[in-house]
Amino acid sequence: MEAEAALELVKHGATLLLLDVPQNTLIGIDTQMFFSGPNFKGVKMIPPGVHFIYYSSSNREGNEFSPIVGFFIEASPSEVIVKKWDSKDERFVKLSEEEGERYAQAVKKLEFDRQLGPYALDQYGDWKRLSNFITKSTIESIEPIGGEITIISESEMVGNVHKTAMEKVLAEQLKNSKFSKPDKKSPSNGCYYTSIPRVIKLKGVSGQDLTNMNLDKTHILETILTKQYGGSEDSLLGELQFAFVAFLMGQSLEAFLQWKLLVSLLLGCTEAPLHTRTQLFTKFIKAIYYQLKIGLQKDSKDTSRAEKGATTSLDESLLSADNFLRHLCKDFFSLVLDAPMVDGDLLTWTRKLRELLERTLGWDFQPNSSVDGMHLEEDDEFAPVVEILDDPDH
Repeated sequence: MEAEAALELVKHGATLLLLDVPQNTLIGIDTQMFFSGPNFKGVKMIPPGVHFIYYSSSNREGNEFSPIVGFFIEASPSEVIVKKWDSKDERFVKLSEEEGERYAQAVKKLEFDRQLGPYALDQYGDWKRLSNFITKSTIESIEPIGGEITIISESEMVGNVHKTAMEKVLAEQLKNSKFSKPDKKSPSNGCYYTSIPRVIKLKGVSGQDLTNMNLDKTHILETILTKQYGGSEDSLLGELQFAFVAFLMGQSLEAFLQWKLLVSLLLGCTEAPLHTRTQLFTKFIKAIYYQLKIGLQKDSKDTSRAEKGATTSLDESLLSADNFLRHLCKDFFSLVLDAPMVDGDLLTWTRKLRELLERTLGWDFQPNSSVDGMHLEEDDEFAPVVEILDDPDH
């Protein structure tokens, strides 16, 4: 990059100034992750907009880490965000407004320029594909009190929530991970995710009608869009992306469970994709296509980072541990690809998603594949549950 163009980016891009960072601290921004050296003081040339910052301190040898802590920001052009390391709590904290402004002015005078690493703009495209529906409103409505997302606040969830094979795999990984040692000093705050019901409960509806409504989750989707998202499809997709980022980069089990609920809801619809919400489903399939494509990418850096317990790659065992995604995708692919009339964009992205899963995970979605032979056990989360309630309030 030419010096003049680089200087322009330094001036108009945002800056994350991190003071007193211990050496070998894991620092991440979006899809980029690295370990701090002795002179590291943050990141410059950050494109304005939404970003996810995450970090974890290490021991002197750099092979044991504290739990990951992450938070979302919305950076304005030329904004300087200043954080200082608190060695007692092993966390970044805010400075006073006066002190923060003093450091911000020093950054704008380029006094810290040599100690700031540049944001890797060649990776910005991937980040935008993972976050294009996340807005300031999304962050403010979901983030926990204090803004920090961490597995520390989910220690009870790790032991109690998981039921399916996939969740057991994830919980075991998080429980045994160097990132998941509980800290009693941390407040137990979770994110404010939207409640997603698995089944419809209505008064005065026959069992057969309820079964049909639960087999096609369009009614649940329409209810949630209206009551929880104010009719905004993009707000739902923003929460889907928020949860995926918090899970992939922030190592949050709570986020994974919410992502799974939203994916199950959308892939469980049969009426909406073809008739009433075609645009929503085109955007949704495109969103999870990039989530899985970027999440399943492997590179040489992942290997060395994984040895230290740090990676932003999606573990394939989480997707293969039970039939959650494979089962739903097979039904959805059949619905769209076998439909006599279907939107061209939806068809294109559905084919791309199927090809991605076949290529990267080796899944077979042909009619005679082993997935056809699956049966629903009594406690299977996909088995329809019918409840007829007398209480009109429910």
